[in-house]
Amino acid sequence: MSGPLRKPQSTALSVMEFYCPPCETAMCQECTSGEHGEHPTVPLKDVVEQHKASLLDQLNAVKKRLPEIDSALLTLSEILQQLTSRKSSIEDDIHTTFDELQKTLNVRKSVLLMELEVNYGLKQKVLQAQLDTLLQGQEGINSSCNFTEQALTHGSEAEVLLVKKQMGERLIELANQELPLQPGENAQLDFLVETDGLKKSIHNLGTVVTTNAVASETVATGEGLRHCVVGVPTAITITTKDKDGQLCKMGNAVITAEISFSDGCKVDGEILDNKNGTYDYLFTAPKEGPFNLSLRLYNQHIKGSPFKIKAHIQTSPNSDGTKKRLKSPGSGHIKQKAFKRPASMYSTGRRKENPIEDDLIFRIGTKGRNKGEFTNLQGVAASSQGKVLIADSNNQCVQVFSNDGQFRSRFGIRGRSPGQMQRPTGVAVHPTGDIIIADYDNKWVSIFSSDGKFKNKIGSGKLMGPKGVAVDRNGHVIVVDNKACCVFIFQANGKMVTKFGNRGNGDRQFAGPHFAAVNNNNEIIVTDFHNHSVKVFNTEGEFLLKFGSNGEGNGQFNAPTGVAVDVNGNIIVADWGNSRIQVFDGSGSFLSYINTLADPLYGPQGLALTSDGHVVVADSGNHCFKVYRYLQ
Repeated sequence: MSGPLRKPQSTALSVMEFYCPPCETAMCQECTSGEHGEHPTVPLKDVVEQHKASLLDQLNAVKKRLPEIDSALLTLSEILQQLTSRKSSIEDDIHTTFDELQKTLNVRKSVLLMELEVNYGLKQKVLQAQLDTLLQGQEGINSSCNFTEQALTHGSEAEVLLVKKQMGERLIELANQELPLQPGENAQLDFLVETDGLKKSIHNLGTVVTTNAVASETVATGEGLRHCVVGVPTAITITTKDKDGQLCKMGNAVITAEISFSDGCKVDGEILDNKNGTYDYLFTAPKEGPFNLSLRLYNQHIKGSPFKIKAHIQTSPNSDGTKKRLKSPGSGHIKQKAFKRPASMYSTGRRKENPIEDDLIFRIGTKGRNKGEFTNLQGVAASSQGKVLIADSNNQCVQVFSNDGQFRSRFGIRGRSPGQMQRPTGVAVHPTGDIIIADYDNKWVSIFSSDGKFKNKIGSGKLMGPKGVAVDRNGHVIVVDNKACCVFIFQANGKMVTKFGNRGNGDRQFAGPHFAAVNNNNEIIVTDFHNHSVKVFNTEGEFLLKFGSNGEGNGQFNAPTGVAVDVNGNIIVADWGNSRIQVFDGSGSFLSYINTLADPLYGPQGLALTSDGHVVVADSGNHCFKVYRYLQ
């Protein structure tokens, strides 16, 4: 029965003393022997108390939903507010972008009109002066002819003689007068403009990026959620889904990750957008013990987050079948051995007698934001003037050191305007001394002078996620676009020379390429991160060779990153997932390791050869760079 409850009359309540459970109704004494005579009855008071208790439990259960609803309302209100704010901000960005384009068009329009006016004025001046000269000559001839003809027709003999004397020389002069009878200019004024490409670019200008992914349906998978080995890079896959649990098939979702130990230790990692709705989170645990991994989508925990994971130290079997702990974390699977490296200009040709002796000369840096401190350092470059340059990614700057590790300077301001840095990942030095920096998040390459003054940016509008940069023998800038899975070649002024590669696992394809180097033959060597290989191309982008496969053995990789080439053409590669540095000859045959066992690397990134012949590598997981002996 629906409708408002009616308060029973007091006389009715006084007789309703019993309750019939089968009929679920109150009744009087008389009804217990009447129509409800065969039904069990209980005192109404007891039933009411039971019903009150039941209703109270139900009421409390319902009220418990209110905080959940309040929280959901608050979250939805915040998201709606953020959405409205983002809409307003993007509207401003769109208006500003197109207003700036309109200003640029108007400026160009004014320049063209001015050029037209100048060219017209120059031509008109020449033609008008020629016209005035001809008119003046014509008037002089007509005047002299009329005067002479008048004298010949109507003048006396004396007047004819006088005219002959006065006009003879004048007529000879007019007959021989040089006049500008041929045009001194032409009438050509053309306007040449190619608008098809521009219209196409404008038609495709800008993209409003969004996804339908929600945190409550998004999941994380992978072995890294179950176990994690200290010092060994670990990967977790995040799959985004919409509110109905359907897979999202586009990238660009905002995902953040945070690893925290009980002692407050924080660990950084790298999130790779696969552009298909899935993302790879790559991290390396620096020490043993339990930790929490928080994965958030749009600042909300995904399903199961925070995850409780325990990092343990890799064990290795002894010859007697028992297990022992290795001396250094992250090196249990690295089969580094002593090899005689090929001789070079730095080499004595002597075999290293002690294979356990570490090649490390020194290390510089700890985690932090001050001079000589780093947060997720990435690219490395070395200049012929004895400088080492480090792309300090999360500190949005480049730090400069001497070959012996002395801090010299740093430059860079966080921001998204030309001359600022948002996420510097690659660095190279041009033969002119200019410093070239790949800015992953700003999607361009910045060029600074040797003392850190901004000069120019290139690749804007073409690059999607530049990671590494190098310079070839022609002074061209090689840019490895990690997101677009291709390589661009630019002139130093920003004009594109060529580009090659796309996403895939073929010879001319890449899957998250990282860094590049150039050998003495001007061939481009690219590390193909997810394809676990190194590929070599000529300057036209033609594939020459590749080497490497996924694994831990000699010549195998688990996601190669930094790369450099020595004077003999030998290729030095940072093996990120195996936390080691391998050396190959120019044809890709494995030669040796650089011994890093005593102070293990944790996820090395960029590397370079210093001017004094050592290898410098960005030890990203340890927030420092290390310098090793090479070919001694």
